[in-house]
Amino acid sequence: MIQKIQIITTSNTDPYENLALEEYLMDTVEPGTCILYLWQNRQTVVIGQNQNAWQECKVKELEEDGGFLARRLSGGGAVFHDLGNLNFTFLLPRSEYDVARQSDVIVQAVRSFGLAAERSGRNDILVDGRKFSGNAYFKRGANAYHHGTLLIHVDMANLSRYLNVPADKLRSKGVRSVVSRVANLQEFNPDIAVDAMKERLVWAMGQVYGTQPQPVDEQKLDRARIQALAQRNASWEWRLGRKLPFDTSFSARFPWGGVTVQLSVESGLVHRAQVYSDAMDSAFIQALPQALEGHRFSARELAQAVEPLLPEAGQQELGFEADRAMAQDVQALIARQDF
Repeated sequence: MIQKIQIITTSNTDPYENLALEEYLMDTVEPGTCILYLWQNRQTVVIGQNQNAWQECKVKELEEDGGFLARRLSGGGAVFHDLGNLNFTFLLPRSEYDVARQSDVIVQAVRSFGLAAERSGRNDILVDGRKFSGNAYFKRGANAYHHGTLLIHVDMANLSRYLNVPADKLRSKGVRSVVSRVANLQEFNPDIAVDAMKERLVWAMGQVYGTQPQPVDEQKLDRARIQALAQRNASWEWRLGRKLPFDTSFSARFPWGGVTVQLSVESGLVHRAQVYSDAMDSAFIQALPQALEGHRFSARELAQAVEPLLPEAGQQELGFEADRAMAQDVQALIARQDF
């Protein structure tokens, strides 16, 4: 049971340090506690754990313009951050994790400005059918986080400029462009500002959890540990990784997201596998390459290699749905290949 609510905000706009603090808070949040972390990044594209940076973002153009490319721990797709966007993160024990309850904090805060905010599907929050908040999730050990964006007055021209959104993804959403799909909250209420939204979120946190939020004691934070995480986040290896030659590549888009599988073959065996996806289930995507490596370059055998990764039918865990249908789709995609 959540007994203590804590709030932490930062004026730092460095994405590598902000993501480091987020990870540190997740690993150290105490039992019975939920932390709301509010933060902003300047001119940043943040990609999901399993995404191909060059495919999702115009990396060279972004960095030439003084922007940042960052990779987060959670799954999902690429997002653009500037100072017109406010990020939120709920950090808490997995035993207390509740997506609906956490999202209700966002919905109540936005509704307090007179807007009819509502959740849509698993990871979007909308006003008048347009998305102003995308959400993603991550769990590790005993703890977890739920984070997302709040578009208040983001520069939509830069959002379109730096993001490469696949045409098939837009078609699956029934829209022509990423800009037509998303909206700034100021389009609906010009009086909404970042600082005002922070105040409403703290208020809504108290309303939803029924207890007065208290600030995190920042004197107790392990700054050396946070800085080490920030250095990793800023590294080329973490953000971009190695580009390897692959003999075979195949892709598909499903209702849950897109996936690209790349295989490097030596002596008839899969020597190296890489999987890119904007799927929310980051754990399955991360486990897939190891499951494929070492097997014969046979569609049938590789499809069978995926079998141990399939969750039990009906299996769920505290808001992190074990998506059996997603794993079966990938297995069927591999089985259909002509090799």
